[in-house]
Amino acid sequence: MVTIALYNLKGGVGKTTSCVNFAYLAAQDGYKTLLWDIDPQGSASFYYQSKSEHKGGIKKLIEKGADLQEAIMPTDYENLDIIPADVSAKSFDILFEEMKTSKKRLKSVLSSLNKQYDFVFLDCPPGFSVLSENVFNAVDIALMPVIPTTLSIRTYTMTKDYFKEKDLDASTLMCFFTMADLRKNMHNEIMEKLYKDRKFFQNYIPYLSDVEKMGIHRTPIASFAPSSYAAQCYADLWSEIKEGVLE
Repeated sequence: MVTIALYNLKGGVGKTTSCVNFAYLAAQDGYKTLLWDIDPQGSASFYYQSKSEHKGGIKKLIEKGADLQEAIMPTDYENLDIIPADVSAKSFDILFEEMKTSKKRLKSVLSSLNKQYDFVFLDCPPGFSVLSENVFNAVDIALMPVIPTTLSIRTYTMTKDYFKEKDLDASTLMCFFTMADLRKNMHNEIMEKLYKDRKFFQNYIPYLSDVEKMGIHRTPIASFAPSSYAAQCYADLWSEIKEGVLE
């Protein structure tokens, strides 16, 4: 089982959009896939038109001996399940703070899915927290979408510093460019510079209207616009990511 967290220190960078599309593409490839929406905003759940029916709240899902099966729901797509967001997720960090083994708790919970899924995607809330540290300790890849702008590059640098400060495995942090506009010199210059960092996948997601239309259709791009350039961009990027994590 490969676990991939879509994460960024700041919001509005295409994190959830990418998580929704990557999970869909993995499922379409025939991999048994789960998306766990741990962002209390619940945008990934919105896109998949899923609402949590689990009455125990997030606390029940991260307790010792927790059974995630109670919260897993099917989607409308073959091979793809989801744990929808829960409003109690806003207290996630408080719950983790109360746990002596908090840094490894999420990893322990996810291990129960090893034989059930090929890929597990986590849509994470922004910011540094006990939750984010749990995520970084639990996943195989912390996948960070980065807009090629000055402020976004700053958050990328801060995230790398956070990994160093917390003694996290820096090799798990990987990135890709999103909302890129190659008509802008700054975008080109930043991308050219950071590609040398070897943390960035070569394929990127341009700024495209079809990506924004996901909110209207409430479905992955390849589902409502399979022949679009946006769908092709995500397919190419996913192929590169998949090759990298499965090699």
